[in-house]
Amino acid sequence: MRREGSPWTGLWAVFFKEMADHLTGLRMRILEGLILLSALAAVYTGTQTLRQTVGEDPYLYLRLLTTAQDPLPSFVGFLSFFVPLAAIALAFDAVNGEYARGTLSRILSQPIYRDALLFGKFLAGLGTLAVLLTALFLLVVGLGLFTLGVPPGGEEMARAFLFLLATLAYAGFWLALGLLFSVLFRQPATAALAAIGVWLFFAVFFPILTDLAANALLLQADPLDPESQLRQASLALWISRLSPNTLYAETLTAVLNPAVRSLGPILITQLEGAVLGTPLPLSQSLLLIWPQLTGLMALVILLFTLAYVAFQRQEVRA
Repeated sequence: MRREGSPWTGLWAVFFKEMADHLTGLRMRILEGLILLSALAAVYTGTQTLRQTVGEDPYLYLRLLTTAQDPLPSFVGFLSFFVPLAAIALAFDAVNGEYARGTLSRILSQPIYRDALLFGKFLAGLGTLAVLLTALFLLVVGLGLFTLGVPPGGEEMARAFLFLLATLAYAGFWLALGLLFSVLFRQPATAALAAIGVWLFFAVFFPILTDLAANALLLQADPLDPESQLRQASLALWISRLSPNTLYAETLTAVLNPAVRSLGPILITQLEGAVLGTPLPLSQSLLLIWPQLTGLMALVILLFTLAYVAFQRQEVRA
């Protein structure tokens, strides 16, 4: 017999309980420490490099996020590596962990629907990552303000907000993937290994397969023909955009580098009337990244929908 009331009954109870567990858990403390130390090291080296350009570069704080110095990568490079791992760590045992502890049937016997349970767990993970990313960003801005001695401009802060939004959407993809595997696999270790395997595939193997697929699909490509090479490069680019890593990287490229005018092969006709090196307005950069940002959000919705459907079809026994 179906219980009366909204299917979202208990959503906020699950959200606040899960978020409290995430923020106070040892797993999250370890991840926070690793991300914090890595980010501070990258930002410190960036501020030392950018001190000489104070007053010359109008986007000093954007350069602070993207400047790398051997052997340390940039702040953005650290986030690109750690954010997927943090998201997977928060979600790989979200559902199967309840199965393993034998608490899922007891939770659902309360006035809490499956809809509210799954959505509350996802929102709690996303909220935890949002708190972590916002705190890190404010720390970076504070360190830059203390070291460089100049405040950020309004457009810089707007672009930084878009950077946080894109990073949160990228984290949401891996969070939804971990949640999906947590529903599909009853063993948390199996779900974690499957999610990390997908991350390694997109990070290491997918760029190699992209070029191979483009070469295989264009069998008649002439290496001496510029048009043939352009078609092959365009095809490889479109295939690579099936990866969330590519969508995220292209979004950050346009947001954090206002001089970028295209995210694909640049033709001479695209540069007519343009002054090279002139930064684009924020509205034009937003139009440039809108397909990538929308694609990331669509992937998040798709994965969460698959997890939702799979969870609704599972049998829960006491």
